[in-house]
Amino acid sequence: MDTFLSRWAEAAYTSTGFFWMALWAFILGYAVSGVIQIFVTQSRMQQTMGGSGLQSISIGTFFGFVSSSCSFSALATTKSLFQKGASFISSMAFLLASTNLVIELGIVISIFLGWQFVVGEYVGGLLLILFSWLLIRIIHPKKLINQARKKLGKPEDEYTSKKDFAKKIKSSESWAKVGKQYAMEWKMVWKDVTVGFTIAGIISAFVPNSFFQTLFINSGTNVESYSFLNLLQHVIVGPVAAFLTFIGSMGNIPLAALLFTKGVSFAGVMAFIFSDLVVFPVLRINAKYYGWKMSFFILCLLFSSLIFTALGLHYGLDFLGFLPDGSGINIIEKDHFKIDYTFWLNIAFLIISGVLIYFGFFKGKDVHHHKEMAPKSPALEQTLKWLAIICYGWLAGGLIIYMIQ
Repeated sequence: MDTFLSRWAEAAYTSTGFFWMALWAFILGYAVSGVIQIFVTQSRMQQTMGGSGLQSISIGTFFGFVSSSCSFSALATTKSLFQKGASFISSMAFLLASTNLVIELGIVISIFLGWQFVVGEYVGGLLLILFSWLLIRIIHPKKLINQARKKLGKPEDEYTSKKDFAKKIKSSESWAKVGKQYAMEWKMVWKDVTVGFTIAGIISAFVPNSFFQTLFINSGTNVESYSFLNLLQHVIVGPVAAFLTFIGSMGNIPLAALLFTKGVSFAGVMAFIFSDLVVFPVLRINAKYYGWKMSFFILCLLFSSLIFTALGLHYGLDFLGFLPDGSGINIIEKDHFKIDYTFWLNIAFLIISGVLIYFGFFKGKDVHHHKEMAPKSPALEQTLKWLAIICYGWLAGGLIIYMIQ
């Protein structure tokens, strides 16, 4: 019993420590995301994303880069762009960029995993788009695309702000919308982040290395000993592991760091991180938008691109001599709460967070701001909500035990 209580305390301390490490990055990322989404107009995106050439794909990638990292928000925007005339490949470029090339994700990855994974995330995001484009060109699913457009129907007319950038940046209404958007970003991810960070702490304290060595064949060995079949198994099992956690990419980053410290290959960890668009909730939403045939096509398209990308990144970094070693990452045995740069960054960004919330809900209480979201499963959302509440109880109990030990 004492061993269980000690591990409970360790798990709770690790989970809260992980979140404290990443807090300033979350605030910075979502603040920047809110500013960009309010001040960068998307009113003519669909007009410049109608082709399947480099220009349309580049524009889709750029607007994905400056958008929200939330998968549900990205799915809704992708549907809207495709419905308004954007080509299928440029819509997919937007979707992949908005979930893999966003600023906040790179910052959190740098904290937990290091620069090689940041490079892998951004270069990999571009490779995902490239491989998806190549596969679409080869398969040429014209009939599926036409059926998907027919199912969506014609878009509704919408109001577009005519204010230029200079007027918008001086407008208190615009900053109120930034504050509301910032709050919406947190509302979209708080359950995923809570469950993800709690699971990471539990895994670090309770799950032995032998489990990962069984799940990921030959993990924990020297990187030179990975065969192609080992790596292929890792990049296939990585998405399966992500599917079982059913949480978003931001909540999965500490789990990815744990997988790497447990000996999972770079390719397997990158596949795990890239897997937020090949899980069942996304499959169901795409089916609701475009039909089941197109939904399964998108799933196979992204899964295939993911495998090529993860393997390509692994062999590319290995060839350049930059392949990271998991034994050099130690995110568990750290004094997370010491007064260092993380402490002062968190204090500064908590103040910024307070200012944004003040603008959004006190100065701009009469300002209306709405962002389209993909239709979430009520059952899944309720499950995540109750899991998050249980997690808070688990964390509180574990921290109390940690303090009295």
